[in-house]
Amino acid sequence: MTPEFVIDIARKAIQTTLLISAPMLLSGLIIGLLVSIFQAATQINEQTMTFIPKLIVVFLSLLIFAPWIMHTMTAFTLGLFESIASF
Repeated sequence: MTPEFVIDIARKAIQTTLLISAPMLLSGLIIGLLVSIFQAATQINEQTMTFIPKLIVVFLSLLIFAPWIMHTMTAFTLGLFESIASF
């Protein structure tokens, strides 16, 4: 194995990790922003108010994107096995 081959595998692994975590992170970010705007507008400073909506939205986005995540992870793993076998 050459160093370039290992670096390419690591780059693809990090890229895949960021790609499959993006839907949950973005949905949590958007809901957090909306709840923060609501709290600022109403001057309600309840710390637990952001936790439940984020938890629900992240769980729902995980359910919605689960097939795509599994397909992406399977494609990455198969590509990894094929590239290791061909080396």
